[in-house]
Amino acid sequence: MARNKVDMDESLQSQFNIKQVGRLYKSYIRPHTKELVITIILMLISSALGMLTPMILKTIMDDLIPAGNIKGIVLICLLLLSINIICVSILRMKITITTKLGQSIIHQIRQDIFTHLQELPFSYYDDRPHGKIQVRVVNYVNSLSDLLSNGIVNTFTDLCSLFFIIGFMLSLNVKLTLVCLCGLPVLATLVFVIKRKQRVSWQIMSNKSSNLNAYIAESISGIRVTQSFVRENENIKIFNRLSNEYRSSWMKAVMYNFLLPPAVDNISALTTSAIYVLGVSWLSGGLEAITAGTIIAFTGYIGRFWTPISTLANFYNSLLTALSYLDRIFETIDEPVVVKDTPGAAEMPPIRGDVEFRDVKFSYEEGVRILNGVNFKAKQGQSFAIVGPTGAGKSTIINLISRFYNLDSGQILIDGIDINTVTIRSLRKQMGVMMQDSFIFSGTIMDNIRYGNMEATDEQVVTAAKTVCAHDFIMELEDGYNTHVNERGTRLSAGQRQLISFARALLADPKILILDEATSSIDTETEILLQQGLARLLKNRTSFIIAHRLSTIKNSSCIMYVDKGNIQEMGTHEELMERKGAYYELYMSQYDFLDK
Repeated sequence: MARNKVDMDESLQSQFNIKQVGRLYKSYIRPHTKELVITIILMLISSALGMLTPMILKTIMDDLIPAGNIKGIVLICLLLLSINIICVSILRMKITITTKLGQSIIHQIRQDIFTHLQELPFSYYDDRPHGKIQVRVVNYVNSLSDLLSNGIVNTFTDLCSLFFIIGFMLSLNVKLTLVCLCGLPVLATLVFVIKRKQRVSWQIMSNKSSNLNAYIAESISGIRVTQSFVRENENIKIFNRLSNEYRSSWMKAVMYNFLLPPAVDNISALTTSAIYVLGVSWLSGGLEAITAGTIIAFTGYIGRFWTPISTLANFYNSLLTALSYLDRIFETIDEPVVVKDTPGAAEMPPIRGDVEFRDVKFSYEEGVRILNGVNFKAKQGQSFAIVGPTGAGKSTIINLISRFYNLDSGQILIDGIDINTVTIRSLRKQMGVMMQDSFIFSGTIMDNIRYGNMEATDEQVVTAAKTVCAHDFIMELEDGYNTHVNERGTRLSAGQRQLISFARALLADPKILILDEATSSIDTETEILLQQGLARLLKNRTSFIIAHRLSTIKNSSCIMYVDKGNIQEMGTHEELMERKGAYYELYMSQYDFLDK
């Protein structure tokens, strides 16, 4: 897939439509209707009071000054001061309410995305660079902040203000009002012309931003490999190319954004000039009698008229920008959870440990079959080792037991129950899984081990660590089990990380234990001790073990040699060695290699 690569643009699964805005309101804004209504009422009061200022100035110019009414002027000035204080107080309240409201909505959107990501199957993460997923949760959601905090309230308030202003302007002079409104068709035409190009340009910019973030995340994760192979200069070239693509797309996107505000300013200047020319002409006794106070009041309303127009233009820009990100956000939330509980799924009863594959067929991509009719039975307490060449489907088998993927066909039964008929949570809670990649979370070693059983006591954690021979090296650290480790456990060796992951899996006390290359990074001496501990732990537990070091699985109840999507051979170590088939050749090749 194209989106597997960090330098390839993502394509939307569906084009944006106005229903997305309705969805944003229904799902996230409507629960805050009370706060919105209160804020809008306050802003309307502030706007209405602000509209009185030009009319008050007209009264001063036309009535109070000619009459020499000093007392009246003082009272009017005190009224203006009171109005300004009220407006400032309302503005402060508005900022406080809308900021809290906007951040609450942002938090809810981000929570919904993250919650959904927790439910998506492995196949979703197999198809995408993780940086492109992360940018949606953080950057794209942040881009909606200003729109949700101020845009909605300001837009509604400005629209109402426009009606107030036009009403006051009409009450002053109808002809001057019509002259002022002549600029609106020009502005509307400009908006219509650039709107599509503007949205497309922001879509392209979001793609380039996603590519850049994905490459940065990938480069940081692989910095050890980069420095080991002296790839710094090549990586810098790739980064510069992606960064330049982002810069170019951003410049083009903001170019369209910057078209509207100057257009509003120019139209405002032209109409204001026309008002002055006509107003002065009429003031001098032209076509229509007009007072100086009327001109001053009207020019005051002109400024107020074009200010919300400019704000609405900026809101339009913000809306188009936000919508380009909203596409991606809703696309992520709408990503189908293909591995989920079937309708009417029941809780998995306490597992005994019988596992059966019945003609299991599976493929990661359509037309590329990985397993082609796999059949076997594992009884309670047995240990099944799975061996074979790379890409044969060994890890696929154990992933299917935990139902990380859906089958193409066939059945997997545990204790005679089809795992497709039980809830995923109740199934996985009774399994212990240690993947080949030993992931360590940032936090203490105690927390990392307890991740397998959050209710475990400190003593149980220590016991699990002792069982897998991790206790000694943990106690040698500065704070023992309370030692803080970095993300991915960079302070620990590969073997130490695997031992901690092993203790985590064992602490879950599972009836089915899955080990994928669990001892690949452990030295031979530690492995001998570990095998002794596992012998006690694996008793009465069904286990599935993938190991390339065949010496570690010789005592397994059954060994399956998997190749070309099928089980080619199956039996104990002694039985398979006697057959002198594929397993025998694999074992002897390792023996010969070590002997040399």
